[in-house]
Amino acid sequence: MDSTLYTLHRGSLPLLVSFPHVGTQIPDSLAGRMTPEALQLADVDWHLPQLYAFAKAMGASLLSARFARHVIDLNRPPEGTSLYPGQDVTGLLPLDTFRKEPLYRPGQAPVAAEAEERRERYWQPYHDALRAELERLRAAQGSVVLWDAHSIASRLPRFFDGKLPDMNLGTADGRSCAPHLQAAAEAMLQQQSAFTHVSNGRFKGGHITRHYGAPKNGVHALQLEMCQSTYMDETAPFAYRPDLAAQVQPLLRGMLDAVMKARAG
Repeated sequence: MDSTLYTLHRGSLPLLVSFPHVGTQIPDSLAGRMTPEALQLADVDWHLPQLYAFAKAMGASLLSARFARHVIDLNRPPEGTSLYPGQDVTGLLPLDTFRKEPLYRPGQAPVAAEAEERRERYWQPYHDALRAELERLRAAQGSVVLWDAHSIASRLPRFFDGKLPDMNLGTADGRSCAPHLQAAAEAMLQQQSAFTHVSNGRFKGGHITRHYGAPKNGVHALQLEMCQSTYMDETAPFAYRPDLAAQVQPLLRGMLDAVMKARAG
């Protein structure tokens, strides 16, 4: 299903891969108010649908946002509360880039009423589609895995010191999925040495993982935050690197396969 706000491919496997931060569109009415740094779109989770193309062949459902996180962040709570109290984070309606550059020109920042309008126009439809697809798959197969796919620059002093581990698995400290599903994903990470990894480190899972993950109700949610250096160039124009992608895709597929086998077991 295609809409002006998202793209949804419905699969047959009880697996939904969500891409809330891959959107690149910004309405003209907003783009005219934004800074050149904002319009560079450096904070997009670039190329993830291409990187995860194998998931469609597996039979997974895929949900991808069309609009950029600068418009509204689909992985933040609708009330705008912080996911990591006490740490520097960007909010539901971001005002600056990951490098603390202003998104808006002087005097053009959004007012409070605009936040609510954007939540209803952009945030809610994505979550309605996400919820409906999870319910469809769970109704058909008893339980479902939600894999929330993300990527980020490997070095961002605003959020973490030094270089981030290549693979950052988040399960809200084990609350968003059954333990054996997390263990299955971790086993695949531990069996390889090409990529560094951590579980529930700096990134424990955003709103999507925490809100929808309900293992007792048959919804197992895991977030994977990847360093973009594992599959693309981290500087503009942010080119996809097939040579790098080919090295990391077997690990990603292995993790998804392992989690799905653990779910079936």
